[in-house]
Amino acid sequence: MKLYLVRHTRVNMPPGICYGNSDVALAYTFPEELSAIQSELEGIRLARVYSSPLKRCVTLAREFSGNVIVDGRIREFDFGKWERQPWDDIYAQDKGKEWFDDYVNTSCPHGESFRMMLERVRRFIDSLPKTGGNILIVTHAGIIRAFLILLEGYTVNEAFDRKIAYGEIIILEKQKK
Repeated sequence: MKLYLVRHTRVNMPPGICYGNSDVALAYTFPEELSAIQSELEGIRLARVYSSPLKRCVTLAREFSGNVIVDGRIREFDFGKWERQPWDDIYAQDKGKEWFDDYVNTSCPHGESFRMMLERVRRFIDSLPKTGGNILIVTHAGIIRAFLILLEGYTVNEAFDRKIAYGEIIILEKQKK
């Protein structure tokens, strides 16, 4: 089956703010970005549409299906107490420096580690239906990076070196088991 992973469109947040699991509003550019995504997906029949529960994803997913399957396992990384804080302030903290040194294994205060996020994405992938149909998954850059690691064999560093633009579509193949 083909997985069409779509990163949500731009959000209404100032640059330099951590907003992983926060439910933030979409930017005023949504209509134009939606149109570009629709053009790119034109003619593709979708068997299912999944979305992160955050409104920046659900709003986009509902443009492609009236039957969106909302799944918390594909919500963005949970930064815990750091949500909506400036990245510079996070880095200035001892716990912030510790996390930046090993975000794969170190959890954010009241949040998660990248390894924890990878495990929930693995559970999501394992639960996908065994179908030959196309699946649209509207989610976040961190989650798409987890897919690249789990399905494409990227290393963590390679996944984070891969820039993922707002509204970008990445197509992956998941083999039926």
